Amino acid sequence: MPDSYHHGDFPTARVLEAKARAGTTVSVCIPARDEGSTVGSVVRAVVQPFLAGHGGNGLVDEVIVLDDGSHDDTAGQARDAGASVVAGPGGSGGSGGKGQAMAAALAASAGDVVAFLDADVANTTPAFVTGLLGPLLTTDHVALVKGFYTRPLHGDPTGGGRVTELVARPVLELLFPELSWVRQPLAGETAAHRWVFEKLGFAGGYGVELGLLIDVAQQLGPDRLAQVDLGERIHRNRPLHELRPQAVDVLRAALERVPPTAPVSPQ
Repeated sequence: MPDSYHHGDFPTARVLEAKARAGTTVSVCIPARDEGSTVGSVVRAVVQPFLAGHGGNGLVDEVIVLDDGSHDDTAGQARDAGASVVAGPGGSGGSGGKGQAMAAALAASAGDVVAFLDADVANTTPAFVTGLLGPLLTTDHVALVKGFYTRPLHGDPTGGGRVTELVARPVLELLFPELSWVRQPLAGETAAHRWVFEKLGFAGGYGVELGLLIDVAQQLGPDRLAQVDLGERIHRNRPLHELRPQAVDVLRAALERVPPTAPVSPQ
């Protein structure tokens, strides 16, 4: 099984030392659309401890919020918190999906290592950043890192991530069993060396996360993947009718990547 870690394995001092030793630059990108209520706290969790221009230790060289056609104060909140705000390719009309927003954020960034965070998380901590960066900066073989976590739902400690548990993980178990160990294949908390994102590209819409995971496994090898326990992740849980389009994108991304002769894993 490829590498699994806990964010506590990567204290800030260790990650900062590894970054300095490698001479690597780091970008944190946060795609956002109508997330004015949470994007500021997400940005501050990165800017305040890590961005040198705001008193941080220099672990992160830039923080970019890709404003994907927001109609609320997402851009203002992100800017006030210390991020550089870049408009999505679709302007005020949006660009059509998360994959497109991530591609635009990558194009606007300059880091050798790029970490993505979701803008709708209510409890982002600095450990999200050090956890994601740790395997990339302290090992030679890891190409892409996924976060995993517990996800509360309606007061229960677990139960969130319905598309993950009902679509993404079953699809991996059946069609890509070499990836069945991945706890949160749809995690928006992900990081990779820039060359990985540039080589593989981004699937459209909500299929982007699963597409990246499968593409790395198929083109670079599943041993180039790692996952990191980030603790608990709290965000807005969407009603069921809003999850169906996401499930369709995820299933489409998986089916487009099934090799023609791939066997179905037996139950």
